[in-house]
Amino acid sequence: MERLLQYVWKYRLFDEDTFGTTDGVPVTVIDPGLQNTDAGPDFFNAKVRMAGTVWAGCVEIHQKASDWRTHHHDNDQAYDSVILHVVEESDSPVYRTNGEVIPQAVIHIPPKVREHIEWLLTRDTPLPCAERIHEIEPFHVSAWMNALVSERLERKTEAIRTLLDRYAGDWNEVFYIILTRNFGFGANSDAFEWLAQSLPFHYILKQRCNSLPIEALLFGQAGLLAEEIDDPYFQLLQREYRFLQKKYNLQPIDSFLFKNLRTRPVNFPHLRLAQVAAVWTNNDTLFSRMLEDCRLDTLRECFNVSLSEYWDTHYHFRKTSPAKKKTIGINATQVVLINTVAPILFAYGIKKQQPEYGTRALQMLEDLPPERNSLITPFTKAGVEVKNAADTQALIQLRREYCEKKKCLYCRIGYHLIKSKIQ
Repeated sequence: MERLLQYVWKYRLFDEDTFGTTDGVPVTVIDPGLQNTDAGPDFFNAKVRMAGTVWAGCVEIHQKASDWRTHHHDNDQAYDSVILHVVEESDSPVYRTNGEVIPQAVIHIPPKVREHIEWLLTRDTPLPCAERIHEIEPFHVSAWMNALVSERLERKTEAIRTLLDRYAGDWNEVFYIILTRNFGFGANSDAFEWLAQSLPFHYILKQRCNSLPIEALLFGQAGLLAEEIDDPYFQLLQREYRFLQKKYNLQPIDSFLFKNLRTRPVNFPHLRLAQVAAVWTNNDTLFSRMLEDCRLDTLRECFNVSLSEYWDTHYHFRKTSPAKKKTIGINATQVVLINTVAPILFAYGIKKQQPEYGTRALQMLEDLPPERNSLITPFTKAGVEVKNAADTQALIQLRREYCEKKKCLYCRIGYHLIKSKIQ
């Protein structure tokens, strides 16, 4: 309930004309203040006018006035700066630690606002507001999506920072790990990341321009060369890996971590690992090239690589398939650009304080076509216009961080829908 009261206060969704203290003093809200997400009063730097005097300080909000004592604020000097105690039910006066009475005001949530908030928060659908999004001006939706795409890149930046801390600021190592992870394409992403973390990048660089040892390292570390298969190429990889494993003192991860079940052949982990090997066989300085030239055509060319000949007739080791030249493909390349290249450019720009890289990352997403997946579909069906990958990344952020977590009160779409009910 307090969260709802805080929301009504923050966005001034109450009747300000009749707002006043419990002892009859009119209160004019000049500025509701900044919401505090840490310990202490709920809002700071608020400004209100009471009895002709402008007061600046903190505002604390409770459902019942007696919660002030229940939460021991009367003995906490951090709350002495509170200039107004806002409550839904005034059942007791409140005091500072020195005994001074704190002005108190009752806030009334308009019935229509309460009704619509409850409607949003209790609907058991992936997109609670789907049937009403069309009521919002496209400008407001577009502005929110612009903020969301940056929010999503910033979230990914946090994961990149964590890896940079772990690997002593080695951007090449971090790029290699993130790139390998994204070749897992969802079902095998975690397994691919664990593989990359078990196989330092400099071991791959030592085998540059030679696909056989790079494939041997990747398949061997994935535990996919441990069995016995009557296949000459498999056995060649097996011998090569055993040599490199002893040379570098490597310990493979468990092969059962990689999933084939309900996976299309083009997403089999064997084929995806062969694609990773092809990338590093043809691009030993990929991260540097990416920083130097962020043009889409140049980046796409980095992933326009051919796999070793064996994979023309295989998706895995146990069975041959009709001959077909295997490539990474346009759609897979787009996923890698969206989930690897754009985020690391954005993170690099922040870390190095070179905002032009962040601008390039956003421009890249705007230049790429929109993604098509089940997370986006409910929005497009609801009438949200999707023009490029920046839009779809924004909607994925909205779906994951707001819709699925029922954080409608923190969503601008939810705000505009609620606000429209009292206008």
